Amino acid sequence: MSTPGDISPTDLSPMAWRLLRVGAGFEQRAVERSIDEIQQAHISMLERGARSLSPARRATLFELYADELTTEQIRAIVDNF
Repeated sequence: MSTPGDISPTDLSPMAWRLLRVGAGFEQRAVERSIDEIQQAHISMLERGARSLSPARRATLFELYADELTTEQIRAIVDNF
């Protein structure tokens, strides 16, 4: 699925990141296994708002989640959280 072009991964809230991951059906460790450069601790800190990932890593993470979600699901999460 293609991601909605007007959504910037750098603007997502910690809660939106968590909901996108859960909605896409990923546990934190599964993300770590899917993307070499990202560790479980990075995901945890991003979702708590304690740390930011680089824009490139956020884009990769967003694409991973977006592949499992519809545009409507992504939009609902981003717009409400």
